[in-house]
Amino acid sequence: AHTPPAGGAGAPEKLPPGPDNVSRPRRPGGRLGGAVAGRPEGQRVLGGPLPLRPPGFCVGCPERPVFSAIKLLEREVGKVHISSDIGCHSFATLAPFNLGNSILGFGMSLAAAGAVAPVMQKRTISVMGDGGFWHNGLLSGVASSMFNRGDRVLVIMQNGYTSATGAQFIPNTSGNRRDGETTSDIAATLKAMGVGWLRTIRTYNVGTMLKTLREAMSTDDKGLKVIVADGECQLARQRRIRPQIAAQLKRGERAVRTRYGVDDEVCTGAHSCIRLSGCPSLVVKPSPDPLRTDPVASVNNGCVGCGLCGEVADAAVLCPSFYKADIVQNASWWDRLKWRLRSAVIAKMASS
Repeated sequence: AHTPPAGGAGAPEKLPPGPDNVSRPRRPGGRLGGAVAGRPEGQRVLGGPLPLRPPGFCVGCPERPVFSAIKLLEREVGKVHISSDIGCHSFATLAPFNLGNSILGFGMSLAAAGAVAPVMQKRTISVMGDGGFWHNGLLSGVASSMFNRGDRVLVIMQNGYTSATGAQFIPNTSGNRRDGETTSDIAATLKAMGVGWLRTIRTYNVGTMLKTLREAMSTDDKGLKVIVADGECQLARQRRIRPQIAAQLKRGERAVRTRYGVDDEVCTGAHSCIRLSGCPSLVVKPSPDPLRTDPVASVNNGCVGCGLCGEVADAAVLCPSFYKADIVQNASWWDRLKWRLRSAVIAKMASS
């Protein structure tokens, strides 16, 4: 163990005895000092303490749509035992999803389900990330389930990273080797292990994910059924594409950003879209209609254009209030012409 010297830079500062020196901490310097110094300004702007907020999924997270689909599935078949795992997807055990009955360890969700599946009326659903799959799930989960002929459903969140601890690379990260190749593929590994019922679904397609989950829960095929939910970690994606977009704009090239919004006149104020998606950028605001007192849904500027809100509204048959907008920067003459024509048509329809 390191023992600081009696004097010098490594020694603690000696303070004279007294109550002030016990109860009054020193103001830190550097970046932390700047953060502390800015607190009074923040308090003035906010007007009071912020409400407590539990941890949750990032805006545009590709794992959230899977849990939206599971919530819709439970509306049809009733409550299902969800064996959760360690990772970002652990947040699904909290509101608004409240999906998850157990967390045993990293990559242990399928093994944990093996203990309770025999006493369940329905097939259990195990959820694990691709990091947990390589760490533990391949052997303690998949190999064991295949050996013991377990009749269960496994959802593998294939986002390409161990995202919860800082987006570390894993065997199936795209181009993870120095030569640009990807070392391993989850679907190919599962096929080699003998998994026969295997589906790879883009996570944001909520309707397709719901249909696949419904099939996995009701099929006559016995044995392990695996759904690979494919969608890149949104934080990693934004780190990758934002410099590319900035470089495009700097060169004067065309760049398109997708955003979603809510039509205030169509929104019913039921807020089912918020409860089913849990997106942090999907919020509520006062209704602009004085005859409607219920607040309406709204999409704030944090939107990354993943499209989950619209997918959920379609899969759950909610009100058709969501719209998609493509924001074009460094627009071409063709973009400007289309904008003028569309604006003219909309203006004519509004006046008629």
